Amino acid sequence: MGTGKSTVAGMFKALGAKVIDADKIVHQLMSPEGKCFREIVRTFSEDILTRGRIDRKKLGSIVFKDSRKLVKLEMIVHPAVREEIRRQLKEYSQNKRVKAVALDVPLLLEANYDRMVDLIVVVKTSRATQIRRAMKHLHITQSQALRRLANQMPLKEKIRLADIIIDNDGTKIKTKKQVREIWQKL
Repeated sequence: MGTGKSTVAGMFKALGAKVIDADKIVHQLMSPEGKCFREIVRTFSEDILTRGRIDRKKLGSIVFKDSRKLVKLEMIVHPAVREEIRRQLKEYSQNKRVKAVALDVPLLLEANYDRMVDLIVVVKTSRATQIRRAMKHLHITQSQALRRLANQMPLKEKIRLADIIIDNDGTKIKTKKQVREIWQKL
């Protein structure tokens, strides 16, 4: 969270990779027409709704305060996300024009999505930058950002498991240069 992995995925996309965005899949699954909507509302009550839609901020304030509730949410969402990622990967694998597929998955290692990939790229940044970006992009407080980060594998551990590390503490130009170099090697 807050390292810039979606920005980096967008850079790979600009170079020709197809991107499977897990957050986008989750949004679709949690929409009123989505596969997970009813079960999430049944599990967490209609209090999480705003104008008939799941309010992710309300849901987040529940699950990031109670790890058991977070596990319940993950048990509902992860199987459906995994199924959709597999479907998209299969579709891309059948298209000879697709050179590479990047999975933009926030919990790649925590939820064992790494078993679906050939290479793990971790985008790293300082803890302060992570928190600042999370607060800005998710419109959450510092304590909420810290609580969410506490539910993720520490970045140091992700770096240890990575095949490639992209340092995103500098400018966008520096990050883009790293992405281009990786793309050329691959």
